[in-house]
Amino acid sequence: MQGKVYGYIRVSSTDQNEDRQMIAMGERAVPPRNIFVDKRSGKDFERPQYKRMVKRLRPGDLVYVKSIDRLGRNYTEILEQWRILTKEKGVDVVVLDMPLLDTRRERNLLGSFISDLVLQVLSFVAESERTNIHQRQAEGIAAAKARGVNFGRPRRSLPANFHTLHRAWREGKMTLHQAAQDCGLPDTTFYNAVIRAEKNEKGK
Repeated sequence: MQGKVYGYIRVSSTDQNEDRQMIAMGERAVPPRNIFVDKRSGKDFERPQYKRMVKRLRPGDLVYVKSIDRLGRNYTEILEQWRILTKEKGVDVVVLDMPLLDTRRERNLLGSFISDLVLQVLSFVAESERTNIHQRQAEGIAAAKARGVNFGRPRRSLPANFHTLHRAWREGKMTLHQAAQDCGLPDTTFYNAVIRAEKNEKGK
């Protein structure tokens, strides 16, 4: 008896569109009721729809995914999910972007060896690319900061009476808390503003 056909789609945030992956599933005649879609951020990898699909899988079923990184965030997770699907659940997996990753091909030792080898290489490449992207982002942020770009929220403008209250506090005429209150600022914010103002004065 022929198994059922499933498709799994994951997009990294709710803002992304899954149309490209959905079209690919339609081209393989995956029944709409058997297509499971997760929209999650990269940090949240709970994937409730993926878990629902895995629970429904039976030996002999077939699962389509568009690309290998849909199965996991990193090398270890991808290999683990591949093992669960192909070994524990006994289903076939087809990665549409990589025809060599089709467990229906050459059901023998050589075919399994080729699939496993390609899987390991591709999952390693996928993780390396993500690492490189994060590194490039970090380097870009560091370079922008070096140019004086501020990525934080803009600082609140100081009240008109700040400098008067700053001097009064430094001269011991009032406490830090009183000066901050009269400025309408939290104590820490007032103190940090004082330090910045004094540094700016020294730098002139």
